[in-house]
Amino acid sequence: MVQKESVHKDCDENWRETTIIESAYLVKRMAARFALRVPSSVLFGELVSAGSLGLIDAVDKFDHNKHVTFKTYAQYRIKGAILDELRSMDTYSRSMRKKIQDIAKAVKKIEMEKGNKATDVEIAEELGLCLETYHDMLTGIHGASVLNLDDFIKIKQNNSISNKRFQAGVKSKDDPADQYNNEEIKSVFADAIKKLSKKQQMVISLYYYDELTLKEIGEVLSLTESRICQIHAGILIKMKTLLQDYFDL
Repeated sequence: MVQKESVHKDCDENWRETTIIESAYLVKRMAARFALRVPSSVLFGELVSAGSLGLIDAVDKFDHNKHVTFKTYAQYRIKGAILDELRSMDTYSRSMRKKIQDIAKAVKKIEMEKGNKATDVEIAEELGLCLETYHDMLTGIHGASVLNLDDFIKIKQNNSISNKRFQAGVKSKDDPADQYNNEEIKSVFADAIKKLSKKQQMVISLYYYDELTLKEIGEVLSLTESRICQIHAGILIKMKTLLQDYFDL
């Protein structure tokens, strides 16, 4: 019996070591995708290091009995580990946060008064800025952002607070226990997305679901990468404003 347990343990160790080595390319691939979407101050090596920890965690926690491939599970854990690392980097200065708050207040005020979507021209006017200055502000906000809509979402569950990411909450089917919460999140996000302009909805779809880079989205929509950055920054602020009551962002 002891000998069989020893053989089984050796097999597990061999699988673990082999799998980590053979799956290392997933870490570099995921890190490279993130590198195109985060500020230049975030080093590629930091992304790889965080992703490697996610891969090791995936190997140690993978359940062969579940109906999911290791590659799918590993990609999920690697992405999560990189996002967790990015969350530890607070890139927003006090003045930057003030600008975000000012834009959010302007959007809310305009849309409450007119009962329709706030345009960039209206927001700039409410802030007392010219359109070009407002767009420059959005570009700066986007350049400092590393979390996007993957900011932690707080969900009340059994009188405790659990953390989920945007994509995990909306797309994941790995944990049946969370199915009810996932469906509720989908509904809340769907309602919020419907309040965005058609162009903003397209950017959300291409960026978060199809996982295109901002440059690739620009090519699809025939816009510059800089303009997509501005649109995306506007989306982040608008979505957080729309969702703050539900998620207490």
